[in-house]
Amino acid sequence: MSKQKVLITGASGLIGRLTLAALGDKYDFSALNRSAVTGIPCLQADIADAGAIKPAFEGMDMVLHLAAETKATQDWDKTMATTVTGALNVYRAAADARVKRVVFMSTGSTMCGHEWNDELPYGKLARGEYDQVQAPWPLLTHRDPPRPDSPYGVGKLFGEAAGRWFADNYDMSVLCIRLGAVLDTDQPRLLRHFPGFLAQADAIQMIDKCLSAPMSLRYDIFDTISNNRYRWRDTQHARDVLGWAPTGTADRFNPDDYR
Repeated sequence: MSKQKVLITGASGLIGRLTLAALGDKYDFSALNRSAVTGIPCLQADIADAGAIKPAFEGMDMVLHLAAETKATQDWDKTMATTVTGALNVYRAAADARVKRVVFMSTGSTMCGHEWNDELPYGKLARGEYDQVQAPWPLLTHRDPPRPDSPYGVGKLFGEAAGRWFADNYDMSVLCIRLGAVLDTDQPRLLRHFPGFLAQADAIQMIDKCLSAPMSLRYDIFDTISNNRYRWRDTQHARDVLGWAPTGTADRFNPDDYR
């Protein structure tokens, strides 16, 4: 049986590199990237250039859309140019090329604005004020109202909503991953990472589950966080629908070392 052909946008980033290393034997990957990516076919183009990126989508079965403005997360202009326009360009190119599925990499930043309401426990958990929160606290799901904490989070919400529209209007499945904190060290780097920490292996497992899910799954959103004691986003939906089984946890580390 031939491998599914998967285009990765933003393949040179951390998640892209992890995906290529872990799943390269399972999928036939190619890249759409501003800089060269060695070892796989790569079209070098800016995701904001709709015409330039279109050739990368021809013949693809699926797209893993990772490209976004991640360095200037508070910059509206860069967010609009890369995160928003880039996502729209990807969906339009995928629809034109009759791509079967787009896996859209969203973010927990679509929900982290809930930390600003001190009547809720989430800000206290992010600040490590664990003694001020009584367990069990209510876990937020993908059905709760989003509350982005940055232009970056707003841009990712656009990508989720645009994906809903394309899934409804084209023969295309769109699955959105609200990624937790995946770090190059594979451990928390800040105290606020403890609730939302996502182990690299858990992130890759989720990507694999989304790429391999039945095409009858037309649209969905999956919160993706490891088994952390102070987690406040509910991951049960991903477990029920995809069989995702995270094994990582921030609990191996001591929050007091980060204060």
